This record gives sequence, structure tokens and C-alpha cells, in this order.
Amino acid sequence: MGSLALSKPFSPARSNAPDPAVDWRRVAYLMQVSRALDALEEKTLVPEKKVLYQFSARGHDMAQILLGLGLTERHDAACGYYRSRPMLLALGVEIEEALGSSMARAGGYSDGRDIGVVFNYPNPQGASALPMCGGVGAQYTPTVGWAQAMEYHRTVLKDPDYARAIGVVLGGDASVATNGFWAALTAATTQKLPVLFYIEDNGYGISVPSSFQTPGANIAANLASFGGLHVLSGDGTDPATAAALVREAQEHVRDRQGPCLLRLTVPRLQGHSFQDTQTYKSATTVEAEWARDPLPKLRDFLVPAVMGEAEWDAVAAEAQAAVETARAAAEQRPVAEPESVLRHVFSEAEPQVMGGLRAAGITPPAGNDMPKPEGARINMVTAIRRTLEHELAVNPRVLLFGEDIGPKGGVHAVTLGLQEKFGASRVFDTSLSEEGIVGRAVGMAMAGLMPVPEIQFRKYADPAVEQINDCGTMRWRTNNRFAAPMVLRMPVGFFKCGDPWHSQTNEVQFVHSPGWKVAVPSNAEDAVGLLRGALRGDDPVMFLEHRAMLDAAWARRPYPGDDYVLPFGKARVTLRGEKLTIVTWGAMVERCEEAARASGHSVEVIDLRTLMPWDKEAVLDSVSRTHRCLIVHEDLRTAGFGAEIAAVVADDAFMELDAPVARLTMPDIPSPHNPVLLNHVVPSVQRIRDKIDALVAF
Repeated sequence: MGSLALSKPFSPARSNAPDPAVDWRRVAYLMQVSRALDALEEKTLVPEKKVLYQFSARGHDMAQILLGLGLTERHDAACGYYRSRPMLLALGVEIEEALGSSMARAGGYSDGRDIGVVFNYPNPQGASALPMCGGVGAQYTPTVGWAQAMEYHRTVLKDPDYARAIGVVLGGDASVATNGFWAALTAATTQKLPVLFYIEDNGYGISVPSSFQTPGANIAANLASFGGLHVLSGDGTDPATAAALVREAQEHVRDRQGPCLLRLTVPRLQGHSFQDTQTYKSATTVEAEWARDPLPKLRDFLVPAVMGEAEWDAVAAEAQAAVETARAAAEQRPVAEPESVLRHVFSEAEPQVMGGLRAAGITPPAGNDMPKPEGARINMVTAIRRTLEHELAVNPRVLLFGEDIGPKGGVHAVTLGLQEKFGASRVFDTSLSEEGIVGRAVGMAMAGLMPVPEIQFRKYADPAVEQINDCGTMRWRTNNRFAAPMVLRMPVGFFKCGDPWHSQTNEVQFVHSPGWKVAVPSNAEDAVGLLRGALRGDDPVMFLEHRAMLDAAWARRPYPGDDYVLPFGKARVTLRGEKLTIVTWGAMVERCEEAARASGHSVEVIDLRTLMPWDKEAVLDSVSRTHRCLIVHEDLRTAGFGAEIAAVVADDAFMELDAPVARLTMPDIPSPHNPVLLNHVVPSVQRIRDKIDALVAF
């Protein structure tokens, strides 16, 4: 049962005197710095177009600073949103760094790649700010993943440094209506994770009142009886109240009593952003908000109890001088070299500061690409399971999770027996939320683990698209400060029959998501090599397992050994020929081989194996010899990945062609359920053979 302290006069059991454990001079200084930065941007830098996106923190600032100053453990982490700069300053971000980032200059949070209010702060020696996202509510599930990783480091890896580490996620009152909030809340409470939900309730989501987001406009009241959640609420503009509630919330989570939700009411003293004139607020409302300004309240609280008027004025002058000095330094920062913006989409020689195994100082074995076949041929299910089992055994930071992957062993039996062997802390079921599955994986990866989340079917990844996209761009948008390497396993395609919900491929969507590598093995041996390479790599990998090939006789191969690793971007020529090149992947490889043999023509078949990166050189080399190209895939025709291959061949090998580049694909319809209908639209051996005949005869 949750506990609730509604916004009302402070409890007599708590003193209204300044808490001696709080560095109140530091609070006052950072408060003045935050105000000076807001004023500088609004009065000077935005009109001069040196800052293009500006979000004032006035009204939110004091309580955020108290929150940040309370994050004292080395592995604490907080994930904020666009109004969270005061907390960043409290964590130790330099003023010049914050201002230079707002001005999109070189260095800073992103080297000018991202909006200056989209924060990140890797701090291996202290509390960090996890990379925030531009989407409202996207910060919740990664922070819960971080908190779960803290528990894993503490209880499984037995690292005492994580004994009191917590995750803190900040959100406004509007963000509690998002899928991410509820997915995170469910995971945190059911798993009793050390996470603090810090909700800043200013009454508005841009112009929409809180009553449209939450019945009664009070998320704390609504969650008062939410199981496993300690709920606190109070006035975030009152220094004594805010300090006491922040401390209580943080200590509750640090003591491993479960998650806590702290709602603080605060005024938004400026518009949502600089451009917002707040015409939707009445003059009376605006006046009432300014009457709650925490800055004069802080002054009255500290003077004379902590400092005299002269010292307060001196602190304000010190803050103003520091901001002016930072401004001069930020103005001198150049814009990043334009060509540098192409770097850090994927891992390079220099490791990221935080996230993944490399940043944790762990170098997995390199392996080799020479198979050493062992025993009889095995199906792809067995091959994937055996690879996961081996990597779980040799790397204690590997975790498997998703819906039904525990005792059931997955809906395709890929993880069968793994929980029994490695325990529920390493192989575990999740709630039914793809946003929660992928978002938690992001947080775990940033905390130095190698998560292997599973989505049951390709279509079910749609609710997680925001987390997938944010994960892929993380390295680039933080300029290699953060990365979240993981292996996201996902069955795709038809199996005996089709349907619009379980039989989608749509791999091109992931290819179009910067930062993701995409693997599409067609057989057991390639599945082993690509999966092991992904698990030992430093990038997020989309590992697509075709349902029709999981137990297909053609896809069976001997296990290639525990050291077998395939590089990404290296295709395999499965048939040699001289008259036509077929480029394909996944379930279509078998059909293309059968059609090529049956055609009687000399046909070369290339299995791409990975689509990001893909082996352009192998394709172009083959086409330059055969002078013809056919691309076969199961995905839809319009804007399918085959269109990219055709464009590259047309651009780079046009003069080598003796026939038009051809594609054979699904039509632009969902996968039909009846097998007769399915077989009519999926490229068949006969249709592939007919296309071979036509192209060779051209």
C-alpha cells in the first residue's frame, strides 16, 4: 500500500528550520546561476539567434537543485527532460558546458548535433545524467532499466559500490499520461526497483491543463494505493518542504524499500518555451504563479537563518559573474567541423564514455570466422539457443528477457531451459509492454550490461519504436559520450500461413533507423556467427529470426563452434554463376537457390546476411561479371530494401548491365492468412525461376 502526503501545511514532526545536511549556500548559488542563464538566453542569446531552442526553468529550479545535490553515490543516475538544467548544474555540469550546448557550439552535450536542452552527462566518478530524449515520457523506462542494472550489479555481480545507487527520472505532470510512464511504473513496482519518479507538476502540458492528463489533476492522489509504491506530494516552492521530501524520497529508495513517486507542485513562470506567450492563462493565474516564485521564498528562508543579506547579495553577484565568464568562453567556442557530423553513428576505435562492455573496460574474445563443425546438423532454434547458452556462461553481464522467455522458453522455444540453468535474475519474463522491454534494455546497456531483449513478433515492436530509434541515435547525438549496445531478438516473416500481426518482416524500417545494425540469418551456421558477433560487439543489433527457417530442414547446419564469429557487412555467395546475380536474404535464400538450380542457367546467388551494413562490394563485383541483377525479398515492394540495392547497382554498375535491374517481392499488402493467398503473393520458386528466364533472355 502506498503512503500519501498531500500538499498541505508541513507536518509538525518536521522542522521548518534549514536542514544542516543541505549545503544551502550551494543551493542559493546554483539557483542564481540558473536564473541568470535563463535571463541571458531570453534577453540576449535568443534575440541574437545564438540560442535556437530555449526552455526556462524558473519555478522548477530550487527543488531540482535539491534533488541533484542529493545524488551523491558514484553510480547514481538521473534522466531529465528539457527543463532539467538546474539539476544538471547540481550534478556538476560546468556553466560553460551548459551554455555552449544551448548555443550548439563544439563540445558540450552533443557537439552541436542535438538541441541544447537535450542533456546528457557521463560521470564515471559520480552521479550521471543519462541521455534524455526529445519525446515526452521516453525517459522513464531507460531509467528503470538503469535501476534494475544497479540491483543486478549489487545482487548478482556482488559489487558493493552499487549498494545504495539509485535511478531518478524527472517528468512533468503531462508526461504521466504516456505509455512510457506506466510501463516504467509497472516494472519498478513489480520488481521493487530502486527508482525515484520525480514529478514536477506545474499544472500544464504546454497549454493543456493537468486535468486532461490525470483525473483530478493529481497523479500522487491517484497512485496513493498503487501497490509497492511509496507516494509523496508537497509544495516544491517551499524550501523546507522540498528539502525534506526530496531527502525522504531518496532515502526510501536507497534503503531498498522499493520505488518512490514524489510529486512537487511548482509554477511554470515562463511559457513552455521562449515562443510561448501563455495567452491561454488568465492574468489572475499568472499573478498567482509568480506569487509562488521559489527564489524570494528561498531568500526569506535563508536570510538571516543561514546567511546575512550581504552574503546573499554576494552569492547573487558571484553567480552573475560566473555566467558572464561562461558566456565569454562559450562565445569563443567554434561550431564543430561539418565533416565530423558523419562520425559516431556506429562504434569506432575510441570507446564511448559510458555504456556497453567496452566502456566498462571489458573486451570480449575476438573469435574467428572459420567454422569448426561439430556433430550432426541442428536447426536454427537449437543453434541460437546454444549460442545464447555459451555467451551467458562466459559473460556474466549477459541478460535475456522478454514476454514468456522464462519457464515457457519463448513462444518459439529458443530460450527453453535457459532460466533453469542460469536463474531468474539472468533469464526472466517481463510485463506485456514492448516499450518497457526495449526501454529497460537501454538503461541496462548504459549501466555496462549486455541485454538481450526479445520481441515476440515483428509487428509487436511497433509500441517500442520510440525507444528503438532513441537507442540507435544515442551514440551519434551524444557525440560518443553514451551508447547502449544490445541484441534485440525478433522473429519475422511467415510460417506455414501468414497474417497481418505475426508474419510481418518490414526490416527496412530498422535499416532506416540510424545506429542499428541489422542481421537476417538464413541458416543455423550464420545465426551462430552473427549472434555471437552481436553479443560481443559495441552497437545495438536487430537480430531477425525468420519463423519459416527456425526448424526448416534446409537451414540446418552443424554447430560451427563456440569461437565462431561472423563480421557484419560480409555477404556469402551460396551459388556461383555467370549469367545472373540474385541478391536475397532470410527465407528467400532457399527459394532462390532452388529456382537457380531448376532454371538450367548459370546463376549466382548472394545471401546478404546483414542489411546494415550490407555488402555492396560483393554485389557490385558479382554484377560486373554476370551483367544482370535480380533482387528477391519477402518485404513489400515500395520502398523495400531491394529498392536501395537496385539504386546502388544502377548508380555504380549501370554500364555493366545487359538487362534492367529487377525486383521480385511481396505486393504492397499485409501478409494474408490463408496459405493459398499467402503463396500467391510471397515470391515462390516458380516465380523466381520465371524471372530468371526472362532476365537471361533479355
